[in-house]
Amino acid sequence: QVQVVESGGGLVQPGASLRLSCVASGITFSLYGMDWYRQAPGKERELVAAISSGGSTYYADSVKGRFTISRDNAKNTVYLQMNSLKPEDTAVYYCSAKWGTSNIYWGQGTQVTVSS
Repeated sequence: QVQVVESGGGLVQPGASLRLSCVASGITFSLYGMDWYRQAPGKERELVAAISSGGSTYYADSVKGRFTISRDNAKNTVYLQMNSLKPEDTAVYYCSAKWGTSNIYWGQGTQVTVSS
């Protein structure tokens, strides 16, 4: 049984940092690309950052230079380090594990709220 579980969200002030974690079990983690998406109220889900099985990374322009994605294959975990958070980063953050086009698994999401 595949499980993808995010953690680390919370309420922070603008300028603060958070680190999200996502643990994926039931898969050969090292084979999977791992993505972080977010969805704000009334908006579509958007890709924030991605890391391939080989370690290549992608960032949306809106988070480039502030967010860092990394993975630890020994722990089946992907991280999203978020620095200099802004109110517009407020969203539910989702992790997905992807291998090819038919093996995609999603977590339940973790809420990040940036507010003073």
